Parts: sequence; C-alpha cells; structure tokens
Amino acid sequence: MTERSEGIGAASAGGRGGSSPRKETLSFDPDWLALRESADAAARAADLLEPLRAALPPDEPLVIWDLGCGTGSLGRWLSGRLRGPQHWILHDHDPALLDRAGAGGYITADGLPATIETRAGDLAALRASDLVGASLVTASALLDVLTAAGIETIAAAAACPALLTLSVVGRVRFSPAEPLDAAFAAAFDAHQRRGDLLGPDAVTAAIKAFGRRGATVLTRPSPWRLGPGQSTLTAAWLRGWVGAAVEQQPDLASFAGDYLSRRLADCAAGRLSVEVHHLDLLALPGGTS
Repeated sequence: MTERSEGIGAASAGGRGGSSPRKETLSFDPDWLALRESADAAARAADLLEPLRAALPPDEPLVIWDLGCGTGSLGRWLSGRLRGPQHWILHDHDPALLDRAGAGGYITADGLPATIETRAGDLAALRASDLVGASLVTASALLDVLTAAGIETIAAAAACPALLTLSVVGRVRFSPAEPLDAAFAAAFDAHQRRGDLLGPDAVTAAIKAFGRRGATVLTRPSPWRLGPGQSTLTAAWLRGWVGAAVEQQPDLASFAGDYLSRRLADCAAGRLSVEVHHLDLLALPGGTS
C-alpha cells in the first residue's frame, strides 16, 4: 500500500508492482481520497502558512503547481488561506482524477474564485522548464510514494517555495495498544519501501535534496488523530493497513484475522483511537527565508 491510499483498499496492496515503481503507476480510488479529505485538512500544519506567505511574491497573481493533485483536496484547503489572485495548475497522471479536481472551484482568502487548469503527465518527466513562472509548488501525500530520484527531480525543478504535506514517517500509535501493533506497523513500513520507494524515509531524503540546493527547510508534525468521530475512515484505513502488512510479511496472516476483528470491533464501539504520524515540509529557496 501507499501513503496516498494510507494503506487501505482504495489502491490494491499489489498496485506498486514492477521492479522500479513510481507514484504514476498507481491507481487511487477517488472515494477513498474523498473519505480522507477532512482528516487531511485537520492534520496539515497551519503554522507553516506564515513563513510561506512571507516567501510568496507580493502584489502579483500566484501561480501554484499541485503535483499529484488527486481530486484537488490540497487546493481546496490552501487556496482559501492565501490572498490575491491565484492560478492553479493541477498535475496528475490520472485523467479521471484530474477531471474531478478540475470540476471543483477554489476560492481564495479574498473570496474570489481562483482559475484552474489541469495537466496530465508523469512526474518523472518533470523539468525545471515546466515550472518557470511558478510562485509555489505543492503536493499532498506524495513524497513517500516516490523514489529518491523522484524527490531529486522535484527539488531540482522547483526554484520557488515548495509546500509538501502529509508524508508518513513510520509511526502509528493505537489506544488501547496491543502487543501485535508493532509487528504490523513494521511490516507495513517495509511494504512502503518496496521497489525502491522511500516510504517513511521520504521526508529525510527531501530535506537533504532541497538543502543541497541552498533551500531553508522547515518541517512540522501533521498527524491524523482518528477517534470515534472518524470511525468510517479508521475502519477503512485498518483494513488496508493490515492487508499491506500481511502481503509484505505472510507469516502475519495467521494472526491478522483475529487482530483486525478486535480492532474493528473497538472502532465500531468507539473505543479505538489511532494517531498516524506525518510531517509537512516547507522548502524556501535561498534568499526567501
């Protein structure tokens, strides 16, 4: 599973197949992306907005590239927190997701509609020339489904601030805890690293990649905090998280059914809380920090 699917059945556990998979080879269920949108919005690190606003060009329209935009949830969250005219370029490999993202409107902090265009393409082919004129590059739940080369591509292409949110870091905390939690978590993290993807190591790689290019890099925690009010999301996440762990480590299969049943029962009864830890990253090119 991938962070973009947050370990659930929205993208099949085998969806990263191949010897050197990239995010662009994956397929994501728009219903899953819709299900997680409110949790994503609550988790994003709002205290990165002040340094971001300070780094953006004043008194001119913003051109914002959203890489791997999915259904456009990051744009819906961020556009209303930035002032001034905005033009969003939504980039994804999946035309169906682009259609959904482009159909929804974005409203700026001034209450005015932003303009939106969509571009289908493989992020591996991204070049600095593609981003000429960009004021800001954004992405959500993207870094950990990239290889090291993919992160280097983004860091090399972005000559403007980059806000990269909701990257998993390999920490999940359950309340109440169970002894098997750690085994399933370790297997899931290993699954995320399959095929040269970085998974929980992605933020560290991105910090280094932007740092080598002279950027100031700020990070903030952005955990999902899932409780009784998010039981539908929690149950969906649990099913795929356990499924990915078993795919990675088949000897967990003999424990998985009972473990998942207990966790889902606790979830349905309102007894289960889960923290899925992420980091948000803001990279500010030299001279803008």
